[in-house]
Amino acid sequence: MIQLTIAERGGPARRLQFDKSEIVIGRVDQNDVVLPKGNVSKQHGKLVQRDGRLVLVDLRSTNGTFVNGKKIAAPQVVKGGDRIGIGDYLITAEVAPDEPPVEEEGAPEEAAPEAAVEDGWDHEEPAGEAEEPFAPAVEEEPPPPPRPAPPRRPPPRDPPPPPRVAAVPRPAEEAPAIPPPPPRRPMSSKSQVPPALLARAKLQKEIHDGLIEYLDLRRLDIDKLGDEELWNKTEKAIRDIIAQMDADGTFPTAIDREELVRDVLNEALGLGPLESLLADDEVSEIMVNHAQQVYIERKGKLTLSDKIFSSNAAVMGVIERIVAPIGRRIDESSPLVDARLKDGSRVNAIIPPLALKGPSITIRKFTREKLTIQDLVKFKSLTAPMAEFMEMCVKARRNIIISGGTGSGKTTLLNVCSAFIPDDERIVTVEDAAELQLSQDHWIQLESRPANLEGKGQVTIRDLVKNCLRMRPDRIVIGECRGGEALDMLQAMNTGHDGSLTTLHANTPRDALARLETLVLMSGMDLPIKAIREQIASAVNIIIQQTRFGDGSRRITAITEVSGMEVDVITLQDIFTFKQEGFDEKTGKVKGRYIASGFVPRFYEDLQRRGLPVDMNIFREE
Repeated sequence: MIQLTIAERGGPARRLQFDKSEIVIGRVDQNDVVLPKGNVSKQHGKLVQRDGRLVLVDLRSTNGTFVNGKKIAAPQVVKGGDRIGIGDYLITAEVAPDEPPVEEEGAPEEAAPEAAVEDGWDHEEPAGEAEEPFAPAVEEEPPPPPRPAPPRRPPPRDPPPPPRVAAVPRPAEEAPAIPPPPPRRPMSSKSQVPPALLARAKLQKEIHDGLIEYLDLRRLDIDKLGDEELWNKTEKAIRDIIAQMDADGTFPTAIDREELVRDVLNEALGLGPLESLLADDEVSEIMVNHAQQVYIERKGKLTLSDKIFSSNAAVMGVIERIVAPIGRRIDESSPLVDARLKDGSRVNAIIPPLALKGPSITIRKFTREKLTIQDLVKFKSLTAPMAEFMEMCVKARRNIIISGGTGSGKTTLLNVCSAFIPDDERIVTVEDAAELQLSQDHWIQLESRPANLEGKGQVTIRDLVKNCLRMRPDRIVIGECRGGEALDMLQAMNTGHDGSLTTLHANTPRDALARLETLVLMSGMDLPIKAIREQIASAVNIIIQQTRFGDGSRRITAITEVSGMEVDVITLQDIFTFKQEGFDEKTGKVKGRYIASGFVPRFYEDLQRRGLPVDMNIFREE
């Protein structure tokens, strides 16, 4: 319920009361409040009651709307003492209080009237005479005489403490009955956000909240606006809000206005502070732990970024803008999701109640330019003979597993190896979140799908691998084996689909075989270990081990051939290895060299007997 007191300059005042939450003020009769003057627009402004507050909105009037003599440029909250100027009219507005409850006879009174001052609210007493700023036109009945105040009850006193008894000394070896609380560990200075950054985030959140209210009160149909028009209107609204804060003297002068406009705009419609990090080519990974803590990986090193979000709600907005275009969802019933950005970067998001500190985002960026095997040689991730051998393995249709830890560069190496597949072969890739960037034209890209809101419609990696066999593929490339699809992949490798590639998490080639056994057991097939190992030994030809070192460098540390089985053990033979020889004291970089073991793979001997051009010198020991 809104109550207005309206007075024309030099004229009497009138009081109006509206039993609605929104009233429109203007010159024509269709408005709730009619002010018939030429300097009042047809629809001049409106008052909206929301959450116990009154918000004044100017409806693009010709002469503007004023609050306490200052022209407003954005929606503004008005209080009971504020004077609204529209043309020749002065208006005061307030939310009409609810009727006080009727006191029953004999009801106990728990607090004296004087205690009302201690209710936590600020009560302003009118200065001077107790007179309304605008005299009401209708006489009101005099109020009834006040009832005498009941006597104040003294507050209850705490019971007196028990008399002190002299403490009996304990023996030195006796432990106290109740141990003292452990001292609180001080927060690390590295995790503390600078006060200036917090103040800026608070200001950004205030502008963002005002923007939401501004766009909502303007009744913009955002869904029908084009992207460019929406960005333009949002930017104008942000500048209007900042201009109003500047006029009110509440905008800090030390803040870069253009940078703030860009940050609020990115947070409202883009990916917030992540936009600048995604544009930085030196940043390879972005990790949002919570709204006020964003870590990045730059040149293989983790550092704390100076970017923060204004609130956890802003992080949630970014997550929803990422997952919505690709048909994924995230909510309390499905609080984690894998997704991708338009440039192919991989995204993992997890929200409360699983993430206790707030919504968390992890983005694995990919270089805009596709890396080649020559780039890896230049980065010293491998040697030229190793690169030549890997190319020959792919062209000779060897089944390859790329093994490595998290963030070791497995997917990048899989992309590089896939580039060696001839253009006249049909390639089918299967991924959980599409990341591979193949250059061949005859390429079918498949991606798994999670269940819908009803728990139906899920398509797993295993379902897609089974379907691949019906698509007449020459090569099957699986982004990562992490479950029962490993059995289907081994069966495909053993049934004529040679030259397949995949990745899995393991620290050594031997660990990769053990991991593969475990994944096959996850398929639900009750197979004996010996049968699984026979399948692996006949299907897998080459294991490439990728490792990430402490200095951030990524190297191929082993290229190993699966040579067969002896009794119940799969036999392996290293072809190339990396031998670490310490660290450079000046740069902190890993020192080491690549070694050829001298072992020649069996398929190379077959290629040589068939007369194909192969260089046997690459296997000579250095």
